Amino acid sequence: MMAIPTRTWQNLARRLSRGDNPLRRRADVVEAWLAPVVIIVLLALCPVVFVLSSMWVSAGNAAVRQAQQSWHAVPAVLLRAAPGPEFSDNGANTWEAWTLARWTVDGRQHVGEIPAAANSPAGSTQTVWLDRAGHVRVPPQSAGQARDEAATTALLVLAALALLLGIASRLARWALDRRRLAGWEAAWLTVGPRWSHQV
Repeated sequence: MMAIPTRTWQNLARRLSRGDNPLRRRADVVEAWLAPVVIIVLLALCPVVFVLSSMWVSAGNAAVRQAQQSWHAVPAVLLRAAPGPEFSDNGANTWEAWTLARWTVDGRQHVGEIPAAANSPAGSTQTVWLDRAGHVRVPPQSAGQARDEAATTALLVLAALALLLGIASRLARWALDRRRLAGWEAAWLTVGPRWSHQV
């Protein structure tokens, strides 16, 4: 019953070492270790990269939230209907579109484009966010949106790390193949003339 795991470990140990095979070169051993080392490095770096990228995005979001504290919301009336997707996704769609609207600040009327909920009809009232200078801003992110952005960024960074390690592994294999080929050519230049001379 223990023969299969023992045989598997023996095969793995033989693959990762030179063993007693005189034809097995150091390049073969290095190539055998490439995949396990890449996997170990990826698994070791995953938590670190995930935490660091999440912290970086969270710090950026905190700076944005700090700036957003000076913003103020005013009601605006849409002068045109906001375009929207053909399918509403049963009300789950939160897509926004920039559309022409009118709003009043300190008794003065302003007209400009604001981000409004998709499919909002003309004449409907929407909230417009303004900074201290009176410029229109995209509505502030909710805590859930900030968490989603941090998680998405972390996953993208992890995918980029996996891709980078994969490319590095492929380049290492290419270099090992070239080295192995050069070794074979050198060995043939040494043995070939003697072998062909005996024939």
